[in-house]
Amino acid sequence: MKIFCRQKIIQLRKKKKKTCLHQRLVIFFQSASAGMKDQEKQKEITEASMNHPFPSNGLLSLVGIGPGSEKHISPQALNAIQGADLIVGYTTYVKLIKHLIQDKEIIRTGMTEEIGRARAAIEEARSGKKVALISSGDAGVYGMAGLALQVLQEIGWKQGESPYVEIIPGISAMNACASLLGAPLGHDFCCISLSDLLTPWPSICKKIQAAAESDFIIAFYNPASGRRQKQIVEAQEIIRKYRDGSTPVALVKSAYRRRQNIVMSDLDHFLDYEIGMLTTVIVGSTNTFLFEGFMITPRGYSHKYTWDGKPHSGQKPAQSLLLDKKGQALREESE
Repeated sequence: MKIFCRQKIIQLRKKKKKTCLHQRLVIFFQSASAGMKDQEKQKEITEASMNHPFPSNGLLSLVGIGPGSEKHISPQALNAIQGADLIVGYTTYVKLIKHLIQDKEIIRTGMTEEIGRARAAIEEARSGKKVALISSGDAGVYGMAGLALQVLQEIGWKQGESPYVEIIPGISAMNACASLLGAPLGHDFCCISLSDLLTPWPSICKKIQAAAESDFIIAFYNPASGRRQKQIVEAQEIIRKYRDGSTPVALVKSAYRRRQNIVMSDLDHFLDYEIGMLTTVIVGSTNTFLFEGFMITPRGYSHKYTWDGKPHSGQKPAQSLLLDKKGQALREESE
C-alpha cells in the first residue's frame, strides 16, 4: 500500500509539472503574441504620426523636388505634394510639377518675393491647411527651408503649435549635375553661390579664395545672369592662382530637364561658353581628371593600396595614411 501511494504521488507530481510547464508555455506565447501586436500597433501609430502628426492643426511641408523630373522626386516628396491642399512656390518650379498639381490650389510668385511666399505658406498652414512650400533641388540648400524657419522664429512660433513643420529632402543641383558628369565630387568639395543679391561680394571672394587655396572641388551656383557677368570672371581669376589652366571644369545647364546641356572644358577656356542662372559650374581640384568622357576626382585609394587591393609597403589598412619627409604618401623603397 505504501509503495502504491508513493507511486501515485510521483505520478501526480509529474502530471502537475507537465501542467505547469504547459501553462507557462501558453502564457509565454500569449505574452509574445501580445507584445508583437503592441509593437505593430505602436509602429502604425508612429508611421501615422510621422505622416500627419497634427492633421487637423495645419501642416507645413518644406519640399525639395530635386532637378524637376518626376523620377527624381522622392516618394515622400510626392506624397506631400499629392496630399497637400495648397502648393506654394516660385513660378518656374511650379511649372516643373504642373502635371502633379492640376487639381490643387496654388500660390506662385516670382524672384525676390521669397519672404512673401514663406509668409503666405505659413499663414495658410496655421489656418489648418496642408501646405507644400516647394523648392527645386533640396529645400535646405539655397532653398526655402531656412527662410521659412526664420519667418516662424520671427512670429514667435514654438514646437507643438500650429502648424506642424516637416522638411523633405531632395536631390540638390550639385548632386544631379555630378551624376551626369561622372564622379567629380569624389573628394572634399564645397558649393558657393556667386549671387551678391543677399551676400556682399567681398565675402564671396574670401570663400572662393579659401576654397581654391585648400584645393576643394568647387560647385558654383548662380554663376551669372543678365545683370551679373563679372562675378564668374573674378572667380576664375582667383582660382587660377592655385590651379593649372588645364584643370577640368564642367558646365551643366538644366540638369535632367528638357533643355539639359553639358559642356566639358577647363579652367582656361570655360568662360568661352554660355553661362547663366540655370547653369551649375563645377571646378575640379588639382587631382581631378577626365576619362572616357567622365570627370573624376579620386578619393585617394591609390595612395595607400595597389590596384590588387593590397597596401603599399609601409602603409597599414584602417590606419592613418603615413607620409614621407616631403609630405607625400609613404612608399618604402623595397616596393
